[in-house]
Amino acid sequence: MEPGTYAVDPQPTGPPWRLWAEVGADVAARQGVYAPVYSVSFGARNRIVVAPGDSRSMLLILEKCEGYCQGVDGRAGPNLACERCGRVVATRMDDCGLWQTVWLEPDAVVCRPSGLPAGPPPDWDDVERAEHRVQPVEPDGSWSRRWEAAVGVALAHLVAATEDHPVTLPAGPVAELLGHAVVQFLPTGPAARSLELAGPGIPTPQPRPDVLLVPRHPLTGEPWRPPGDEGAVVPLDSGVWAYLAHQAETSPMPATGLLPDGVLRDDYALPQYPWYPLVPHRRAFADTLVGLPAVRGPGLRRFRSA
Repeated sequence: MEPGTYAVDPQPTGPPWRLWAEVGADVAARQGVYAPVYSVSFGARNRIVVAPGDSRSMLLILEKCEGYCQGVDGRAGPNLACERCGRVVATRMDDCGLWQTVWLEPDAVVCRPSGLPAGPPPDWDDVERAEHRVQPVEPDGSWSRRWEAAVGVALAHLVAATEDHPVTLPAGPVAELLGHAVVQFLPTGPAARSLELAGPGIPTPQPRPDVLLVPRHPLTGEPWRPPGDEGAVVPLDSGVWAYLAHQAETSPMPATGLLPDGVLRDDYALPQYPWYPLVPHRRAFADTLVGLPAVRGPGLRRFRSA
C-alpha cells in the first residue's frame, strides 16, 4: 500500500480457517471459494488494509506474534491492540514472502476524517499519466513484486475467460513481458483465442478480439469496458496496464528531442535486467482462480484438484 492509502477486501480473510472437506462445496461457495482448497477462511469481511507506517497507537500482542521465518504472519489472528484501551484491533503481517501490511478489523475501528485537505479521487484519467506507470523491474534488477502479483491475478481471469484455450498475444510489450507466463499456464495449439490491449487513451481494436486486456479502476477496482460492450475482459492492475499501454522514453535523464524506439541513452549506467523471464505469483493465481465461479465450468476441470 502507498502511504496515505487503504483498501477494503469484501471477501472473508484470515482465521478462523476450516477444512474444505469439513465445510463442503456449498458452504465454501458462500465464502467466495468455488474450487477445492485445503482450508476456507471464515474471518471477517471488509477488513481494511493500510501500510504499516500509517498505523498509530497500537501495541503488538506478543503471544500472537507467530511467524514462519523472521516476522509475523497473522496465523493466530489479530495481534495488535489499542495502546489506550487494550482492545484487539488489527493484524500486522511482515513475514518472509508476505506484503508488509496492517489489517484493521472492521468491527473495531471507525472512519473519521483527518481534517487534512483531500485530493481528487483517482479516475480513469490517472492511468494515462506517466507517474501512474509501474516499472516491471526493481532497482536491483529483479522483477517487480507488484508485477508478479498483478500478472498472477490477470492470468487467473484469462484462464477463466478463455475456458483454458490457447491465446494469441499482440506483438510488442504484452507478448514480450507476458508471453512466458501465458505459456506456463495455458495450453498451446489450434483454436486459440485472440487478446488485445484496450482501455483509456487507446482505441478499442476492431473487429473486437475474443478477450480485452483492460485496466482496473484505480479507486474502485472495477474493470474498464468499452461503452455497451459485454464481451470477455481480463482486468489488470492499472499501473501495470499503463506501462504496457503507454510506454515512455527509456531514459530517466532529461533530453532534447526524442529517442528512436528501442534505443537506450549511453550517458548513464544502463539499467539492470532480470536474467530470468517474468514468473507470475502462483499464490495470487491460485487464490484468484478459486474465487471465480467460472472455475466450476467443464473447461477448467484440471484446476479443480483438492
